[in-house]
Amino acid sequence: MKFIITITLSLCVVCIVNSQEISDTSFGKGLINFTAKDSSFSIKFAPRFQVRSISSWDYDGEQYGSPEHNFIVRRARLKFDGFAYSPKLKYKIELGLSNRDISGANQFNRNTPRYILDAVLMWNFSGNWELWAGQTKLPGNVERVVSSGNLQLINRSLLNSRFNLDRDIGIQLRHKTKLGGKFLIREKLALSQGEGRNVTEGNEGGLQYTARLELLPFGTFKSKGDYVQADVKREKTPKLMFGLTYNLNRDAVRERSGLGDYMFRSDESLYQTDVTTFFADAMFKYHGFSFMGEYAKRTANNPIAIDVDGTPTGDVVLTGNALNLQAGYLFNSNYEIATRFTTLDYESVTGTLPTKQYTLGASKYIVGHKLKVQTDISYTTLNGNDDNIMFRLGFDIHF
Repeated sequence: MKFIITITLSLCVVCIVNSQEISDTSFGKGLINFTAKDSSFSIKFAPRFQVRSISSWDYDGEQYGSPEHNFIVRRARLKFDGFAYSPKLKYKIELGLSNRDISGANQFNRNTPRYILDAVLMWNFSGNWELWAGQTKLPGNVERVVSSGNLQLINRSLLNSRFNLDRDIGIQLRHKTKLGGKFLIREKLALSQGEGRNVTEGNEGGLQYTARLELLPFGTFKSKGDYVQADVKREKTPKLMFGLTYNLNRDAVRERSGLGDYMFRSDESLYQTDVTTFFADAMFKYHGFSFMGEYAKRTANNPIAIDVDGTPTGDVVLTGNALNLQAGYLFNSNYEIATRFTTLDYESVTGTLPTKQYTLGASKYIVGHKLKVQTDISYTTLNGNDDNIMFRLGFDIHF
């Protein structure tokens, strides 16, 4: 931790000393924007953090249980991006400092905090072709690829928490094509390790293959708004993105494909099975109204982990499907009302009961997503019996 803070402070001092090259440093556009005099590199430094208050009550059908309250720094991030040598060779580094950001230490990452979120190079090697290499988000469901700093509600949905692909290390090939007029097609392919971020002891299973196709019939969104929740740019004409993602994780060794617990057997080896995840999603925006819909489905060849003697180990791949629908309207005052409905239906082998969640939220965007206050309330029902009410309040600041 001391090393990270020292490096960050040193970078700030160097950039300030060279302040004659700093430009466009208004709030929300980076704490530091620096370009070398010879234009051989650039760097933007943009720290951000989120603070949350969470209150939760369980309801068993007759009475509410004692409330649980929690105050947390949900995220604290240091983000660096820019170009190196040529504007066609871009990079991104993002470090996480909060407890939630760095949790997940195990023997496969040498039992160390997982500071690194993103460390990726992006090379525009020809026309509309880009090659990415390093650790970053896979091209999965749209909600996961949306930055946690650009969310419409306090946090992402249950669909995302149970079925998303998250980050992994590997390579990605990206391309875009115009079909006359405004119609845009984007193709994204990824080959990755398959065990999530910051794994240093592997590869324990097989490789992971991801393909995503995106269709934008009405052209691009303002400021990449197809990956920003809420219509903060107030699209003057209808904008729509429809996406399909297919992911195959060969010989996966974790309960949620590249996430979740490792499936150990009694001899300390890992159970392996092929896991497939499919997403269909859409993002629509027009005049302050926004809609996002997602469907997810995960299957596994043999979801029940088997020990060396042929008996179940107790671990099961979390298979099933989920639906998430979310909409909101941003008023001219920059207040927004949003709502979300999510269902989770697991396969019977998982032993997990179906879940439904209803959420109503409100936000005040002071400087877009860069400075905002948000609150939401969720009602969750487990198999129609055990209920929970959760109230959340928080703020985001992103330099």
